[in-house]
Amino acid sequence: MKFTFYGAAGEVTGSSHVISIDGKNVMLDCGLYQGKRKEAFEKNRQFPFDPSQIDAVLLSHAHMDHSGNLPTLVKKGFKGKIWCTDATADLCEIMFRDCAHIQEMDVEYVNKKRAKQGKNLFEPLYTQADAEVAVGHIEPVRYEKTFSPVDGMEAAFFDAGHILGSAFTAMDIRRNGSTERVMFTGDIGRYDIPILKSPVAVEDIDYLITESTYGDRVHPPKVDVQGHLEKIVNRICQTKGKLIIPAFSIGRTQLIVYLLNKLYVEGKICPIPVFVDSPLSSAATAIYAKHKECWDSEMEEFVMNGSKPFSFQTLKYTESVEESKALNEMPGPMIIISASGMIEAGRILHHIKNNISDPRNIILIVGYQAANTLGRKIVDRQPVVKIFGEEHELKAEVEQIEALSAHGDRVEMLDYFKKCGPKSVKKAFCVHGEDGALTEWAETLKKAGMKSAEIPTSGQSFEIE
Repeated sequence: MKFTFYGAAGEVTGSSHVISIDGKNVMLDCGLYQGKRKEAFEKNRQFPFDPSQIDAVLLSHAHMDHSGNLPTLVKKGFKGKIWCTDATADLCEIMFRDCAHIQEMDVEYVNKKRAKQGKNLFEPLYTQADAEVAVGHIEPVRYEKTFSPVDGMEAAFFDAGHILGSAFTAMDIRRNGSTERVMFTGDIGRYDIPILKSPVAVEDIDYLITESTYGDRVHPPKVDVQGHLEKIVNRICQTKGKLIIPAFSIGRTQLIVYLLNKLYVEGKICPIPVFVDSPLSSAATAIYAKHKECWDSEMEEFVMNGSKPFSFQTLKYTESVEESKALNEMPGPMIIISASGMIEAGRILHHIKNNISDPRNIILIVGYQAANTLGRKIVDRQPVVKIFGEEHELKAEVEQIEALSAHGDRVEMLDYFKKCGPKSVKKAFCVHGEDGALTEWAETLKKAGMKSAEIPTSGQSFEIE
């Protein structure tokens, strides 16, 4: 048995790992790399392996840094099935199409300038036609139902509590007359977060591949979230500016809408117009409403009391490009929630571009921002940032609510593994994190009783005897 780590190895984005057993290759995730534009352009187009030699994909969840390069994998020769939960299957169907559309639109926008400058024109990573082909490879499976992606392996998905449909992947691998359990976390969710159920413990783990995003830090207290959001909204009402919230279309957008809904119902914020300006977010929200099997008891109670969790009087989901552009001309106060969460693509780039230099406005960051993304540059309050190749001064206020993160922090992740039984783990592999987080998380796991913890680099393989 061999583990090879390709993406999110020594970095945060582009999750991609391969387990090889008896000549069969099973890929865990196939995400988009997000970061420096030139590096991302090259990494996402060139796989360091032959996609036709991958026999199956086990997908942890639908976020683009975990799923977004699957259409490229199929385009370049992958013929097998993409196994995932029912909710992830529904989300990927809309996400692949949306990602392709955004790429086509962004490339068209950039190529107009490149053509005038006499430069070579870009091509999208994949097209909507490519996305449709990839959707045909998806094989949905219920939580905790055993399936066999390749001979010698039985697998099952367990609720990870990160986003709708997110899963821990447990793989029971038969070799040398015995069975060993490999567990891949994808992203580890949190306990007692609105909407979704808490993470399910997976026991008897022999080998572990774990995310490390917040392996070196602890989130602020959860009780501050609603009050912090309330103060920010009411401040934007006073400045009559625009509150711009970059948010992942899946997970973060629904959580923010749900919290704004509660604040509105309780009369704690002014009746401010709220626009969810992302076709993908709108479609994803409908899927959130559909998959009640993923809801926690608080969400069920909110619905039982007659409330619609993702709809209230001042909320509007925009549909057309024209509606999106019209938001730039509308006076504040207003709230605009748009994707992508790291401000790397889509309509949010245009909203940030049009509002970043007005001191009446607030940019609210509600999720992790990987190194070299525009979101990280704004969090770091760089005085000037480039958007579509043009420089813009950062004069808007920048706020953060880190407690809205869908990732467990160091304490929460450690609590999770204590429930799993860490002393059974022979070797852990720490991925999906920056240097400090990876190092501290690896040491934390060893102190918790795991026998070994490695930090793989991109392309590194480990043979398991």
